[in-house]
Amino acid sequence: MNTCHITQKDLSPDTPKKHRPVIKLKRTLNYHRLMRRIKICLWIVIAGLAISGITAFPLQTELNWLTNNGNWLPVVAQHWLQTVYHAIVVSNAQYPFLSYGTDWLAFAHLMLALLFAGPLRDPVKNLWVIQFGMLACLCVFPLAFIAGAVRGIPWFWRFIDCSFGLLGIIPLFIAYANVKHLKYLDRNGL
Repeated sequence: MNTCHITQKDLSPDTPKKHRPVIKLKRTLNYHRLMRRIKICLWIVIAGLAISGITAFPLQTELNWLTNNGNWLPVVAQHWLQTVYHAIVVSNAQYPFLSYGTDWLAFAHLMLALLFAGPLRDPVKNLWVIQFGMLACLCVFPLAFIAGAVRGIPWFWRFIDCSFGLLGIIPLFIAYANVKHLKYLDRNGL
């Protein structure tokens, strides 16, 4: 079909897809602005996941440093971190294979960060990844409150865990809204 003679009927949702003309989204200023916003938001998420993953590997070293240099933290946080550090030292000395679990946690964060490469390349086609990320952020809350209660995690630490879900969903929702706008422009040939 010749794209120079497109009628409103050709663009109708009732027209079978195989008969619709292929209209490429014009590279408008609005398009570039939306893509820039989407990419910035996705890079924030990727960086957050990558940093979380990388820092999950050397937990004992990090906690050692934090317990020795964490005087600026509230006393309750200092006591909790000291307890966690002691537990990791004892576990690593007697059962070093338990840290393999946090290695897999770190690996999972890095793989989730890699998952967002799809929406970086084609956010419209990979919108499901952004939706998956938002769902994962929402699921942080029940996990933190239910598993945290079962495992004896203090309330303040559960709120810190929940903050990751809250901070993660903000850029994902902004990216999601911008991708929906991009889809609208694409659908209408703008």
